[in-house]
Amino acid sequence: MNDLHALDNDAIDHTHASPQLNPRMVRRAIVSSVLGSGLEWFDFLVYGYFSKIIAQVFFPSDHTFVSLVLTLATFAIGFIVRPIGGILLGIYSDRVGRRRALAVLIIAMAASTLLMGLTPSYATIGVAAPLLIVLARLLQGMSVGGQFATASAMLVEYAPPGKKMFYGSFNMSSQAFALLLSSGVGLILTTQLTHAQLVAWGWRVPFLMGSFAGPIGFYIRHRVAESPEFVQLREHRGAPVKQPVREFFRENTDAVICAMGVIIVGAATNYVWHSYLPLYAERQLHLPLSNALVGAFVSGVLNIVLFPVAGKLCDRYGAYRLFYPVIIAWVVVAYPLFHFVISAPTFAHLFTAQMIATLFLAAMSGSHPGMLATLFPVRNRSTGVALSYNVAVTLFGGLAPLTITTLTQWSGSSLTPAFYLIFAGLLSLAMVFFTKSGRDEVPEARAGSATTH
Repeated sequence: MNDLHALDNDAIDHTHASPQLNPRMVRRAIVSSVLGSGLEWFDFLVYGYFSKIIAQVFFPSDHTFVSLVLTLATFAIGFIVRPIGGILLGIYSDRVGRRRALAVLIIAMAASTLLMGLTPSYATIGVAAPLLIVLARLLQGMSVGGQFATASAMLVEYAPPGKKMFYGSFNMSSQAFALLLSSGVGLILTTQLTHAQLVAWGWRVPFLMGSFAGPIGFYIRHRVAESPEFVQLREHRGAPVKQPVREFFRENTDAVICAMGVIIVGAATNYVWHSYLPLYAERQLHLPLSNALVGAFVSGVLNIVLFPVAGKLCDRYGAYRLFYPVIIAWVVVAYPLFHFVISAPTFAHLFTAQMIATLFLAAMSGSHPGMLATLFPVRNRSTGVALSYNVAVTLFGGLAPLTITTLTQWSGSSLTPAFYLIFAGLLSLAMVFFTKSGRDEVPEARAGSATTH
């Protein structure tokens, strides 16, 4: 690597010997990052769960399909702006620090979620209502765009050598926590309230709850110490150095492509089985929404534990050595799994399929934060992770519900989600395999020690 990367490594070497890494501060950084990130993802997920009701409230139409597509398009907008928000917040994080960036984006997410929960219906204020919802989704997308990268950098840079994947996996556990919380709240509301109550006010409850993430942002800003590796890098290099975009891509293009390949199949799997599945269960399988939410809730419980287990295994055996067999197995299983559900659309079949998908998702995604963070040097880690992660998630996660709904309407096939996952898996395998970062042994070394970067 070049001299600037070597400077990063010098700083990291000093960091691991730093007395700042006291257990209390490490626990505080992990807990606050997981809670803050979890509440952000909670805000983002509940929109998908209540998309059918939101369509009635803000996007009324005589044609149900048109109304739903408009709602899912608004869902997708939150992802389209994610790369922009991710890059801007990634640059901000690389210049001023992980702590300040994480605090800013959590507070921004809380404000946008509160806006969504308080916006009057279309019947009350007319076209201003959907415009405010679009604005709220734009703000949500901008803030959550920087969350994964900043939180991953914070956790990985707090980790001792040999535990990068394990520490990073807590960022995935935060997403599982969000899935658990959002599906649990959604399940309670859909089973305890009538449809009229849900449309009138019930759907607003989770958005108002999500606004409580704001205080966590203030806590992180004032009570959590900056990432030790970032502190040491700043001490070594002094003032932050601006890196031209051309220079960034010249040095990191291979890593960006590899990182996108790592993420694509996990993003597609996550959003198909967790965000799109409730809609799929209602429209294609004609099952109650609560059936899908029960499985999503149990998946959230399992993944809180399974993601760290996957991180530990990747630290021990190598993240990239486990990546290939897991993805190949998922490509083989995806079609039979959906066929199993469609052949007899019952709660038992749906739940069984959700649990199998949960195991695969944990195996492929638990190490994602660590894998991505260790592909980039400290000085542009947040920028690199934010760019690759958000582009991949936008194209294959955020657009998944809209894409699959449209393709299913066009083709008439209920197995469209399975073909979508197979395509995503094959693309991920190709992108990782044909990059130097995905083939050589450097990533394996990085997983054990940041000093080899």
